[in-house]
Amino acid sequence: MSGVETRGKSVRIYFQYNGEKCRETFPGGNTPATVAQAKRLAEIIEYEIQTGTFDYARHFPNSARLVENTFGHYLDLWLKIKANSVAASSYRGYANKAEVHVRPRWGKVQINQIDHLDLQEWIQDTLSKTLKNKTIRDIISNVRQVFRLYRTRMKVAHDPTEGLMVRLPDPEAPDPFTRAEIRQILETPTHRTQELLMVQFMLWAGPRVSETIALAWEDVDLSQGTVTFRRSKVRGAYRVTKTRRSTRRVRLLAPAWDALRKIDALNRNRKAETVEVVERDNKTVRKHKLHFVFLNTKTGLPHANDFVVRDRFFKAHLLAAGVRYRGPGQCRHTYASQLLTTGVASIDWIAEQMGHTNGNMIRQHYGTWINEDGPDVVGMLQMALKLSPVTSTGEQDGKSGLPASGHPV
Repeated sequence: MSGVETRGKSVRIYFQYNGEKCRETFPGGNTPATVAQAKRLAEIIEYEIQTGTFDYARHFPNSARLVENTFGHYLDLWLKIKANSVAASSYRGYANKAEVHVRPRWGKVQINQIDHLDLQEWIQDTLSKTLKNKTIRDIISNVRQVFRLYRTRMKVAHDPTEGLMVRLPDPEAPDPFTRAEIRQILETPTHRTQELLMVQFMLWAGPRVSETIALAWEDVDLSQGTVTFRRSKVRGAYRVTKTRRSTRRVRLLAPAWDALRKIDALNRNRKAETVEVVERDNKTVRKHKLHFVFLNTKTGLPHANDFVVRDRFFKAHLLAAGVRYRGPGQCRHTYASQLLTTGVASIDWIAEQMGHTNGNMIRQHYGTWINEDGPDVVGMLQMALKLSPVTSTGEQDGKSGLPASGHPV
């Protein structure tokens, strides 16, 4: 129901809209003429609400309720929640997409006035012209979360993002280095000795680049050949590993162990650094005094970020080695693929070494069978099945009991 109420010198119209009781001041003061006009407007509003033609902004353009009902208002609420629940580096990504792409288009629009076709048009006519599909999908995911937040207050509201789909290309297959390429990389001379030893360690221990540059001697048992990955360094900030599973103790293969021994010999007079490490709640910050393992050969300081490793060493070194360029992240793929190719280690063991809960991630994202580095599986099967190999003339050697056709006698 709608109506008019007077309070002192002011007149207010009240009405029920979207399940809430709304009150708006009517200009002109508390006079009989003003009250009469307010009653007529209340009747008009009641009719428009019943017929579905009510436009809040047309009747009350300066209403505080309009500001609270804009998409930008809920976007701000969502960003505040994200600021308190995700890592600072992740929040910067959310905030950048919100301020560059979302707020300019939707910030001042009434959130209940945005429909599915508006969003589809925005995707096709604006986002698709300049952005990759993955970025568009991330933006739409953020917009969907804002509408989800809005619906916690307005439970009857519709979600215009429902049914929005942004197709992605198939993910790029792992592109690991072969054993021949590994030899080329490690045998190519360079004055950046510590960086090359770091690459050797990554190839044969399988850490993420962010975990490698955050590794400290306090995490290493050089006598036993083990390391414990406890933290990472992302965009210059140290934080504990993303999940408890990612904090893991790894037994080193000989080349990775050897790389650490050589680094230890180079940096006997290493200095401790006091750094702040963000805990998994993204709020708690603890100071740690650490001696970092891998230092920049030029500065003697820990690597600032993975960009420095990639663009100021890895690219140039692969070029000098005559190896087709892939990013340093492929060292992790190489480790998984080399272990899979041997056929000795189980997928679950490899997953544990790499900080995953099970072997599915290894199968989907890391592992690639490298034919030229693998064992002669066909030969091993023939031996196990007691099948004689076919000779160069195309005939069996007669020991297996099978004719040249391969069918039993």
